[in-house]
Amino acid sequence: MPTPDLVELLQELVRWPTVSGNPAPQRQVMGMLAEVLRERAPHLQAVRGEDPDQPWTLLRTPADPSRPLLLLACHVDTVPVPDATEWARDPFDADLDGGRVWGRGGSDMKAGVVAAAAALAGVDPETPVALLLTSDEEIGSKGAAAAAGALAGERIGAVIVPEATGNEVVLGHKGALWVAVRTAGRAAHGSTPERGHNAVLDLVAVLARACAELPLRSDDFLGTETWNTGVISGGTVPNVVPDRAEAVVDMRTVGAGADLLGWWQEQPEVVEVDVRVDLPPVRTSADDPWVAALPAPVRPVPATYFTDASVLGEVTGGAPIVVWGPGTPAVMHARDEYVEVAELEQAAAAFGEVAAAWGRGS
Repeated sequence: MPTPDLVELLQELVRWPTVSGNPAPQRQVMGMLAEVLRERAPHLQAVRGEDPDQPWTLLRTPADPSRPLLLLACHVDTVPVPDATEWARDPFDADLDGGRVWGRGGSDMKAGVVAAAAALAGVDPETPVALLLTSDEEIGSKGAAAAAGALAGERIGAVIVPEATGNEVVLGHKGALWVAVRTAGRAAHGSTPERGHNAVLDLVAVLARACAELPLRSDDFLGTETWNTGVISGGTVPNVVPDRAEAVVDMRTVGAGADLLGWWQEQPEVVEVDVRVDLPPVRTSADDPWVAALPAPVRPVPATYFTDASVLGEVTGGAPIVVWGPGTPAVMHARDEYVEVAELEQAAAAFGEVAAAWGRGS
């Protein structure tokens, strides 16, 4: 059964600006991928999500549903390109040069999408394999959460999330807890600040205190929890004392985030804490028989980023989940992003090998 031309399909995907938060192009790319795959493998069955804001698509072989399913889970969204003039090449031209495809999403994670799609197109129809395409992973795995209900009734045997790992098998990553922390004050003229109460200064005090007091934990495999203030807003003009301020804080967690959330809520200056993202950490044992048989080296450290595995782990009944795919983590979200064609080809071959072995053993 012919499989898609890997480089051409990757270039086509990179040319689509599927930025998180914009569902239309993400839905269109999922439709295009489904069409390409069903041209090459007409037996594939497709299920599409109905949520207009969080599209997802599940493509699967018509194998016996009582057999455990090998799931390849990929997101199609990318982070934005703030200023394309800072790139050496147009981020959406998908240039092929020097053995690399250049452009936004090449490593994160459209090369992984293509490698997974090729494996699905080439597998025997009787082998229980599925490809899940999700939206808005970059802003909290929202598409995976929308698809979770459809997966809850499936018998999942193992999951591959083909994020960029340089084709090494990664056994987990920290969770993510993003919170918007707000303070409130009293407005006054900027020339008489003593008549008001500055919400920005309150927020600064809380953030300074967090450096010493935030109850960060450690895990033998996942490491120590981290926090980062990614966005701060407050005030309107220089000559008005600000009565509102907000910081959006990104915490990477090794367990449940209740203690971290509670710390922010207990600070006297804080009037409101809004949870934006709450994803659990992911761990899979290197001793799992399926993991041990994978045709790739196992990295001894976790991924530094979160993936859809955080959501999928809650609906797959304890099945082993690995993060494993083509691409260079160092260029993810960076300008002049690229992926090595050799890594793409290696991943497609490895995923095809794993899918074929699944058919013999499931």
